[in-house]
Amino acid sequence: MNLSELKDKRIAVLLSGGVDSSVVVHELASQGLKPDCFYIKIGPEEQEEWDCSSEEDLEMATAVAARYGLKLEVIDCHREYWSQVTKYTMDKVKAGYTPNPDVMCNRLIKFGAFDEKRGHDYDLIATGHYAQTEIIDGEKWLVTSPDPVKDQTDFLAQIYDWQLKKAIFPIGHYMKDEVREVAEREHLINAKRKDSQGICFLGQIDYNEYLRRYLGEKQGDVLELESGKKIGTHRGLWFHTIGQRHGLGFGGGPWFVVKKDVEQNILYVSKGYDPKTAYKQEFYVHDFHFLTKPVDLQRVTFKIRHTPEYHPAVMEKLGDGRYMVHAEKPLHGVAPGQFCVVYDENHYRCFGSGEITV
Repeated sequence: MNLSELKDKRIAVLLSGGVDSSVVVHELASQGLKPDCFYIKIGPEEQEEWDCSSEEDLEMATAVAARYGLKLEVIDCHREYWSQVTKYTMDKVKAGYTPNPDVMCNRLIKFGAFDEKRGHDYDLIATGHYAQTEIIDGEKWLVTSPDPVKDQTDFLAQIYDWQLKKAIFPIGHYMKDEVREVAEREHLINAKRKDSQGICFLGQIDYNEYLRRYLGEKQGDVLELESGKKIGTHRGLWFHTIGQRHGLGFGGGPWFVVKKDVEQNILYVSKGYDPKTAYKQEFYVHDFHFLTKPVDLQRVTFKIRHTPEYHPAVMEKLGDGRYMVHAEKPLHGVAPGQFCVVYDENHYRCFGSGEITV
């Protein structure tokens, strides 16, 4: 959808205080549009100091909205975030999986809880994601950004079809450097502000400290996968991810985390800088979620983490939303709980995603 086609649309902008969403406001305002701006307040269950809805973020958002003469409203999704996104994260981690809270935040909060509270009053919801949409054969599809490093279609691959129909991404056609250039040219207050890192609800809090706070510690054995030899102990399976090499603290390495046995509370590792056990070429996904409509998934490309790389594969349909992924080459660090995000062969159109199982 071109910005010129938005004249008669009621538009809500999710304004975070960061440079990306601020340039979204500029892009819309420069077309003579008057969107309403919303700052979503999220965070964990308690402890205000753990709330990433910082005063600085809100100050930045307020300044940008005022610069363009737009209304800014704060929407408190604190409780919804805790009951949905952080619960999902803790449940998955405790079960030995590798969750992606930012994926679920888009579905459940930015295009979910916000829509229930205020977004339903608007035709379109604009965000600062590096993604695009395109009408192909009369259907609206999610397509990738030209910036392969910043592309965020993988974070959007679980939103519902009705959410995609309302979503617009006014900076999705830009490279990140171009967004910075716009912000600096327009003298936006946050033009030089650094991008946020890590999981959105944690702010500056260390992820392992957060897990320790809510899940505690549960000591167990660390065994070498090939020999069964005990090489140490861990303080909780949730502190480790499949494919992890750094921060293990075991002598005689290097060691890679290759498997978790949740029932026995055992962490399995393999020795070496690049052990074969750290790779998988075939794996299952379940509950595959199609973005626009179901398509015949055969020769595709996919990614399992937020990186610029796409991997060719053949998808074998098993029924009930389950598929077997046959990757062209072995992949490092395939972990249950990750989302396998699937694209066409040219990694342009995003079809959707499913959760990886063992």
